[in-house]
Parts: sequence; C-alpha cells; structure tokens
Amino acid sequence: MRRLSRLDRFLPVWILLAMAAGLVLGRTVDGLAEALDAVKIGSVSLPIAVGLLVMMYPVLAKVRYDETRRVTGDRRLMGASLVLNWVVGPALMFALAWLFLPDLPELRTGLIIVGLARCIAMVLIWNDLACGDREAAAVLVAINSVFQVVAFAGLGWFYLQVLPGWLGLETTSAEFSVWTITASVLVFLGIPLVAGFLTRTLGERAKGRDWYEGTFLPRLGPWALYGLLFTIVVMFALQGDAIVSRPWDVVRVSLPLLAYFTITFGLGLWLGRRLRLGYARTATLAFTAAGNNFELAIAVSIATFGVTSGQALAGVIGPLIEVPVLVALVYVSLWARRYFAPTEETP
Repeated sequence: MRRLSRLDRFLPVWILLAMAAGLVLGRTVDGLAEALDAVKIGSVSLPIAVGLLVMMYPVLAKVRYDETRRVTGDRRLMGASLVLNWVVGPALMFALAWLFLPDLPELRTGLIIVGLARCIAMVLIWNDLACGDREAAAVLVAINSVFQVVAFAGLGWFYLQVLPGWLGLETTSAEFSVWTITASVLVFLGIPLVAGFLTRTLGERAKGRDWYEGTFLPRLGPWALYGLLFTIVVMFALQGDAIVSRPWDVVRVSLPLLAYFTITFGLGLWLGRRLRLGYARTATLAFTAAGNNFELAIAVSIATFGVTSGQALAGVIGPLIEVPVLVALVYVSLWARRYFAPTEETP
C-alpha cells in the first residue's frame, strides 16, 4: 500500500465520491441528463463512451503484445476462462435472478441480460490494480468480445425462453440487435486496443522499451483512473433519477448481484489455484469471470425494452454494485496473494 500513489491508495474513496457527485448532479442540475444523453455512439451516451476510451487506452498501452502468444498457448487458462464466462456465469445469474426476483419479471430479465454481457472494459482496471497478468487480460477480453458477438443472441434466447420453458417458468420474448453488440465491441475494445498497440509499437521503436515503460507509461497511467472516475460521474448523473426514485428495487437487485460477484470471483480464485496458474493469471481469471459489460447490458435493454423499462433499470443498478464490490475484491485478491507460491507459474 505504501508504494501506491495517492490516487491508487484512496481509490475506494474517489469512487464513492464520484458516485455521489453523479447522483447529486443528476438530481440537482435541470436538463443535465438529457444533455449528456443527447449525443450517442450507437445507443451509448457519447460522454460515457469518451470516459471508457480514456479509461481503457492507458491499460492497453501497458500490454506487451509480443508476449500474448504465451497466453494463448495456456490451455488451462483459456479453458477455465471460457467455462467460467460462458457456462458458469450466465447459469449462475439465471439462478440468482429467479431465486431473488421471482415476482419482478422485468428486473429479473434485466439481470439475466447482465449475466450474458461479459466484461470487456472495467475489468482491465481491476486486473491492473490487483497486479494481474496484463497480457492474459488483453487476450481473455478479446476472446470474450468474439464470443459476445457470436453467442449473445443465442444465449439470450436460451435463458429467456428455452430454459424457463423446460423448468415450467415464465418465458420472455426478446430480440437482440447483433449490430448493437458488435458496435459495443468495436468501439469499447477495438479503438483503445488498436491505439494501445500502436502506441507501444511506435514508442518502443522510437525510444526503446526502457524509456517507454520507465518514463512514458508512468505519465500515461493515471489517465486510466481519471477516465474511470469521469465515467462513473456521468453514468450516475444519467441514471440518478431511476436509482433514487426506486430504492427498494435497487435493494432487491443488489442482493443477487452481490452474490454473483463474490461467487464468481471466489470460483475464479479457487480454480486458478487448483490449476496452478500462479497468482497473476489466477487474479486475471477471477476478475474476467466476475466483471460484466454493463454498458452493453444497458444498451441492449434500452434498445429491446425501452429506456424507462425495469430491464434497463437492472442494468443501471449493476455498476452501482459492481464498482465498489470489485474494488473491495482487488484488496481481497492482493491479500490472497500470500497463499500463492512465488515460483508457482504457468510454464
């Protein structure tokens, strides 16, 4: 902790202040939400898109892209990530949504959609703060992006219509726009990924790796957290009315989300330890499994059910719970590091 900058050391405080500032601004400044939401990229507010791009670019500029091949060759990591993200995660969220929200079909559907949207943005921040494997995180996020485009609509049909029908539960009809999903991936991963790759390639070619990592990256690094805090302020300013006006719904949705984050993160740590992945890749596995792409979930819910729908509200509540919980799990991860042998690395 002593080696962390003041920005990193007090990150939970800054995040809570950013959330509070967003809620206050959204409630007190007339027309602010409408102004922020007036210009969009796809169905996502332009200020949120800018904040996400600023947040992700420095993290992706830190990745050593010439080392990603060793990650793709790790079948244990690849297999474990695919199972946790695309089998365990959606199934667990489906079960928790029905367990906690049997009488609230709109919120339940929104929560199931959240479980299908695997994280491709903020997880890079949490992984970096927890000293996870940056190259592994970049590869796993890219794989999640491909699966998101290919599998999201099919999984939505399965968990909203097929599986409930098999179990004798209420079904929900929904059509998901493949373009919405593809645009989310291209904008929120494609742009910063290309920018990060070019920055490292050109920077190392011009000045060398020592200068790039010792001089340039320390100057660029804080912008990731600035982007995170800006995104949080804008997100909560946009959705402040929905959150404050339905406090009991916020509580109801918060409980399954808390259970989801802690269970998936715990499974990731346990599985990585069992597979002897080493601490860095285990942390990456756990955070990529626990995080969700709330930007995509909100965009899909709004496009499918409407901006004032309960499905959209469930997506909005997501970051309200995810951000502080995953910050806390960063500290849990760093604490758990002592239980990994220093020499326990993936060959």
